[in-house]
Order: sequence, then structure tokens, then C-alpha cells
Amino acid sequence: MNIWQEAVIAAAAFAAGMINSIAGGGTLVSFPALLWVGRASVAANATSTVALWPASLAGLFGFRRELKGSGRDFALFAAPSLLGGVLGALLLLRTPSATFDRLVPFLILFATLLLAAQEPVSRRLRAGREEGHRPTRAWWTGALIFQFCVGVYGGYFGAGIGILMLAALGLLGFTDIHRMNALKNLLAICINGVAAVCFIASGEVYWTDVLVMTFAAIAGGYLGARLAYRLGRRFVRLAVIVIGLVMSVSLFLR
Repeated sequence: MNIWQEAVIAAAAFAAGMINSIAGGGTLVSFPALLWVGRASVAANATSTVALWPASLAGLFGFRRELKGSGRDFALFAAPSLLGGVLGALLLLRTPSATFDRLVPFLILFATLLLAAQEPVSRRLRAGREEGHRPTRAWWTGALIFQFCVGVYGGYFGAGIGILMLAALGLLGFTDIHRMNALKNLLAICINGVAAVCFIASGEVYWTDVLVMTFAAIAGGYLGARLAYRLGRRFVRLAVIVIGLVMSVSLFLR
């Protein structure tokens, strides 16, 4: 890897860390950057997951207050999240590179559309705070199955899992959007964490890239936390949506 490639992936990881700390969707920057410098698609996805995970773990510290009293909810969702994350990662590792190459534009487009839906869904959840209902056992069972599916998708690709989890929590009657965000971030860390372990064990990771990207992502996350109010979530989310659309279109046309 030459110095220019290092600079590109470092800049992408820095931007991804900053984006994740403000609005989410950083994978839509880091993953395409690895493709752009010539990394194989499956290994690029694995590398991006491993590299960004420490930064997301550090970012969870900011939600420690909101997580108080969420132990029971986390315990319920942790198992399907972890199992789904492992299955998704194993599916990725068993997907032929040529097949994954064809899937990449669709995955990026799907994740971009999820990110675009995040704000409307969040508004709907906030508006429905007074409409909280008592979910039945069937609702909880369905939500846990859905969370398992989210885990599979998260282990396989990952971008956009946050909005899926927010929607599930909202349907279960959760009304505190800050607590929901905290729980969502913790579950995402679990999903990406077990996926990262699978990727590391498989050897499908570019370790030089991981080293460069991890430190850049942590630095970006720190700066993003400080710039969050100045830049605004809406501006950052719109920028990521535009990037995701451009990348998906360019990959469709490739």
C-alpha cells in the first residue's frame, strides 16, 4: 500500500468516525474507500467492520446515563443480536467474491435508503410517546426474531442497522428516544463485535489498513462529538446520503 492509498483510507476512516458519532452511516464512506484503493470486496467489508469497532466502543461512553436501567432489555436483545451477527459474518465469509461484488451496489443503496428514513422514523417515534402500548408476548417474540434478522444483516454488511433497531423498539412501546439510541448503539456494538471476531479468525482482514483506520476513526469520533452541535445531524446525514447514492450509482454503472 502506497502513501496515497494510506491517506485515502485514513481520511475515509476519520470521516466515518466523525459521521458515526453525529448521525451514523460511517460505513458508507469507509467501505467504498477500501474498494476504491483496490481491496477485495469481502475483505474490504471485514476490514471496515474491524477498524471502526473500537471507535464505536469509545463512543458508547457518552450514553452511559441513558443505559442505566436497561439491563433487562439488553439481556433480552443480546442473544439474538450476537447469534445473528455471527451468522451474518459467516455468510459473508462464505459468499464468493464475484457474488458479493454484484450485491455491493444494492447493499449500499439499501443502507442509504435506511439512513434517509431515519429522521422520519425518529420523528414518528417521538410523536408517539404518549401512545405507548403494552406489547403482548407475540409482539416480543416477533421483535426478537426481527432483531435476529437485523443481526444477520449487520454481520453481513452492517450499514443502516440502527434505524431497523429503532423501529423495532418503537413498535415494542419504547418512548424515550435517547434511551432507545443508547440501547441501539450497545446492540450494534455487540453485532459488529462478534462479526469482527469472525473476520479476524478467518484472516480476511487487511491489518495495515485496520491500524491506519482505527486511529483515524477514533480521532474522527472525538472531533465529531465536539462538532455535533455546530454541524448538525441533518447536514451530516444529508451529506452521507448523497455520498451513498453517488457510490451506489457508480458501482451499478461499473
